[in-house]
Amino acid sequence: MENIELKEKFIDEKTGIEYTRKGDYYIPNLTLPKQEKINLNKYGRMRLKYLKEHKKADYMTMLMDGTLNLHLKEIQEKAETRVEQIINQLKEKSNLTEDMKNTDQLYWVGTMNTIKNQAEEIVFSELIYV
Repeated sequence: MENIELKEKFIDEKTGIEYTRKGDYYIPNLTLPKQEKINLNKYGRMRLKYLKEHKKADYMTMLMDGTLNLHLKEIQEKAETRVEQIINQLKEKSNLTEDMKNTDQLYWVGTMNTIKNQAEEIVFSELIYV
C-alpha cells in the first residue's frame, strides 16, 4: 500500500475547493458568499416561500450564487411600486375621491379594500408567482 501523506488541509487542484481533515475523512470547506442583509416585507416573504416550494432549482441556484437576497429585494420593491400604481389607476377609474371619505366612509373603505385586493392579485400574478 502506498504511503499517503495525511494533511490537515489541502486544496484540490481541479476544483479549487479546500478540504479539512476530520478523522479519516476530508470534508470540503464550503461557505456561502456574503450577502446584504435585508428586511423582507409581505411580498418578499411570499416570493421566498414560492421559490422554496415551487422553484427549488432556482432557489438553490440563487442561494449558492449569493443572488437570492438581491432578487428578493428587487421583487419586493417592484411589487410595492406596482401595487401603488395599480391602486391609483383603479381609484381614477372608479371615480373615488377623498371627499367620499367624509361623506360616505363605509363605501369609501369598502371600495378601497376592493381596489387594494385587486391590485395585489395583479402583482401576485405578475411578479410573485412567476
